[in-house]
Amino acid sequence: QVQLVESGGGLVQPGGSLRLSCGASGSIVSIASIGWYRQAPGKEREPVAGITRGGSTNYVDSVKGRFTISRDNAKNTVYLQMNSLKPEDTAVYYCKVYWNFKDYWGQGTQVTVSS
Repeated sequence: QVQLVESGGGLVQPGGSLRLSCGASGSIVSIASIGWYRQAPGKEREPVAGITRGGSTNYVDSVKGRFTISRDNAKNTVYLQMNSLKPEDTAVYYCKVYWNFKDYWGQGTQVTVSS
């Protein structure tokens, strides 16, 4: 069983920054690809960023140049550094790992960008 716990969300003004954390059980962070997703009110959940086992990263176009995904294998944690935040980044952010033929999701953390 894989458990993921997100943290670091909150209320921030436009142009501000937040760093989200996704803590994982066991050593899953070092051996699996992990992604960050978000779901805004009334919208479908969408992928935001991902990092592979080999360290390759990818981002949705709307966050390229502003968000950075990284991981710390020793801490079993994946991070999402979010800079230059915009009101349209407001959403619940989730991390997800695909492992042993199943998707595992965290409970989500709310990010609100508003003045």
